[in-house]
Amino acid sequence: MTRITGGRTARPHEIVERALELSTADGCVVIADEHSSANLRWAGNALTTNGVTRGRTLTVIATVDGAQGTASGVMSRSAVTPGDLEPLVREAEAAARGAGPAEDAQPLVAAGHASGDFTDAPLETGSAVFGDFAPALGESFARARAGGRELYGFAHHEMTSTYLGTSTGVRLRHDQPNGTLELNAKSPDRTRSAWYGQATRDFKDVDPAALDAELARRLAWAERRIELPAGRYETLLPPTAVADLLIYQLWSSAARDAAEGRTVFSRPGGGTRVGEKLARLPLTLRSDPAEPGLESAPFVIARSSGDDASVFDNGLPLARTEWLRDGTLERLVTTRHSAALTGLPVAPGIGNLVLDGGGSRSLEEMVAATERGLLLTSLWYIREVDPASLLLTGLTRDGVYLVENGEVVGEVNNFRFNESPVGLLSRASEAGRTEQTLPREWGDYFTRAAMPVLRIPDYHMSSVSQGV
Repeated sequence: MTRITGGRTARPHEIVERALELSTADGCVVIADEHSSANLRWAGNALTTNGVTRGRTLTVIATVDGAQGTASGVMSRSAVTPGDLEPLVREAEAAARGAGPAEDAQPLVAAGHASGDFTDAPLETGSAVFGDFAPALGESFARARAGGRELYGFAHHEMTSTYLGTSTGVRLRHDQPNGTLELNAKSPDRTRSAWYGQATRDFKDVDPAALDAELARRLAWAERRIELPAGRYETLLPPTAVADLLIYQLWSSAARDAAEGRTVFSRPGGGTRVGEKLARLPLTLRSDPAEPGLESAPFVIARSSGDDASVFDNGLPLARTEWLRDGTLERLVTTRHSAALTGLPVAPGIGNLVLDGGGSRSLEEMVAATERGLLLTSLWYIREVDPASLLLTGLTRDGVYLVENGEVVGEVNNFRFNESPVGLLSRASEAGRTEQTLPREWGDYFTRAAMPVLRIPDYHMSSVSQGV
């Protein structure tokens, strides 16, 4: 029997082992997440708040075999102590016994290579992660003040150590650092605003001075205001905007939904569009748990089941997956269950996303090559209009600029747009250099992305918006 001490000091791997020992179900999966986070906030060129948090979440998944099939029950709880374990395990078992057979039921993943650090203490973050960043940010406050700008923003860093154990002997552990920075510059009269975001693993690659300089340039562009009507415009979509659109596309690419005729990836008459050419440029959209700078869990961690995830797949190894290769649809997201239903290869979701179009030009070089068009800063309030075409609507935010003869000549009004990311990929005429970026709309859920600037010859600005 695993012996553990009481209170929050109980080690996570001991919590996992004890929960597995307590289980009387036919199968059991236990996921312990140890969280720590640190944050800074600032407004009007001055730090306002900072804080550090710690927490634990335990998820117990019980599976019960029956004459009609295998049922599953899932229970999660925060701030779990050793005394909470048995009630939580029993609740998961009761939920499984009260449920009907799980449609996605599969044998639990067999034990393979175990993590050598499974019994080690979780990694933690703290205020020290901002040791170099915070002083540099203070220097940026002084420069902004002298330049007539006000800086607002938020820096957040978290570390999550996940321990996964199963009744089949799986013992895996993954440490996931995740940092985000959002910096907003405003003119003193609040009539001009510019935004920049960055994802980071450790804040060592964040340069507040360079970001402030870029925001100062954008505020200077906005000194001239130009009103434009709705319509279709040649548009340069920056990496952050491309990421927001393609993350939504990834979330909408479950193979089962496509096979059942419910998505843009459904083939008329039945089946999916896998193997179909979707883009004229040689665009490759991929996920890879080992992607440098964007590393994510190399095995499935599923706390609930759905069309794109299955609790029965916990511990399944993950590898580089190309969703789109040279413009052709290669994979849709599948669990073992949905792969069997659709006849497609098993391809679970992975925690990062990269688009590579083979281009080498920077945003500045693409602006210089633009005769007349729009340069966006970011998108927000993105919502789905039509799942059959993946038509999305949303708003531009914090700067839409007019480019003429290779130069930015002023800021224009904001717009509401109506576009499908699949349609955009089919019409994109140029892809720039792929760079790591922070998706603005989905940055609370998905931060590990690298995208190029995309040139769209006819981006649909459906109406003028008063948003900022």
